[in-house]
Amino acid sequence: MLRNFTFAKIPIFVAKCNLMQEIKKYVEENKQRFLDELFELLRFPSVSADPKYKEDVLKTAEFVAQKLKDAGADKVEVCETAGYPIVYGEKIVDASLPTVLIYGHYDVQPADPLELWKTPPFEPTVREGKIYARGACDDKGQFYMHVKAFELMMQTDTLACNVKFMIEGEEEVGSSNLATFVKANTERLKADVVLISDTSMISMESPSIETGLRGLAYMEVEVVGPNRDLHSGVYGGAVANPATILCQMIASLHDENNHITIPEFYDRVVELSDQEKQVLNSAPFDLEEYKKDLDIAEEWGEKGYSTLERTGTRPTLEVNGIWSGYIGEGAKTVLPSKANAKISMRLVPNQSSEEISEIFARHFEKIAPKGVKVKVTPHHGGEPVVTPTNGVAYLAAEKAIKESFGKKPIPTRGGGSIPIVALFEDVLGLKTVLFGFGLDSDALHSPNEKYDIYNYYKGIETLPLFHKYFAELNK
Repeated sequence: MLRNFTFAKIPIFVAKCNLMQEIKKYVEENKQRFLDELFELLRFPSVSADPKYKEDVLKTAEFVAQKLKDAGADKVEVCETAGYPIVYGEKIVDASLPTVLIYGHYDVQPADPLELWKTPPFEPTVREGKIYARGACDDKGQFYMHVKAFELMMQTDTLACNVKFMIEGEEEVGSSNLATFVKANTERLKADVVLISDTSMISMESPSIETGLRGLAYMEVEVVGPNRDLHSGVYGGAVANPATILCQMIASLHDENNHITIPEFYDRVVELSDQEKQVLNSAPFDLEEYKKDLDIAEEWGEKGYSTLERTGTRPTLEVNGIWSGYIGEGAKTVLPSKANAKISMRLVPNQSSEEISEIFARHFEKIAPKGVKVKVTPHHGGEPVVTPTNGVAYLAAEKAIKESFGKKPIPTRGGGSIPIVALFEDVLGLKTVLFGFGLDSDALHSPNEKYDIYNYYKGIETLPLFHKYFAELNK
């Protein structure tokens, strides 16, 4: 039966000490198994964007479901969707206790370019205490911390909250079927808070909690010129080159101050107050170390804003991929028929992904010269969110980190996007705690993605404390 850690006859500091000791003891006794299981999960090439990995994605879902059962979850189900399945499981210990809904995703980004990986992306390798593999941090290593923390609480009889898991397989392609599932399962997904570990901390020495995420509008553009590839000697100089035109159009989307030039783009953007800027920029940040880590001579961005402001509180427009003409070995002198690019825009509170997509498409078509035709195709998007720092859930996370790390966490703003956060708030009326244990240097979406083994174990140790404090603060 559930233990009550507000023992009437024992001082509270002793109860805390006993719980932390019990957590550390269980992790120490099972740390090799925890690592082996994560490696097994990482070996699945669950790339949702590439149909050739379909069977691997489905096998990953079954693996996750089995591990939830093994950990002690009830009603575990691999729920079919129009795309890849959602793994659901729960443990209701007492209807009077608060319920935590844990979200994560088992799909991963493509591993390309493969030649840049030092070791195979789907064969996890440890170097200097870090796990190198696709999905190590985003999000397999992080969501699996919750599975192991749940197992720990079940085995030590310390589960202080009801727990529900919803682990999806399409986050990396926009979670297009998740909204349908959530809307159809509002009763099943009833909870008091959402807990997500798909974000990062400043460092293990300076723990932090992300209190906001940017939204996303993702587009693909195509510029078409002549009806076929042409001989660049015969036609060059007389026919518009789609590759050149596309580059010129993209370059025009920023001015000399790196300010986005699309009309109406900033209309809904709210500037931070001086106090908000001061709090944001008080977080530990070493610009020289930042440049050294990325091997760049100088940072780049919108004039008048710090790096932390640019990456967490300002909207952006970036080219994610661009291609045209002949890119094989050797030379082929062609004037290409068409050129393509993938472009993403990170959005801040009050901006709408649908509205920004429309504004972008209208502008991009308008600036195209008459010698080419332009096609703009919206892909997926998501809305920006800001989570409260004065609610019970945030305070529980703050207390958990303070006990586990020995210091109070710093609130930060994340530059990434997790569309489900806004969806949870709109459909389920739930706020989210972004309880990530990754690092910005973990090379998410890049070759040689990593996750520190220390961070993995630290997450497993800290998460049970969140459940404990969330239950206590909800009394």
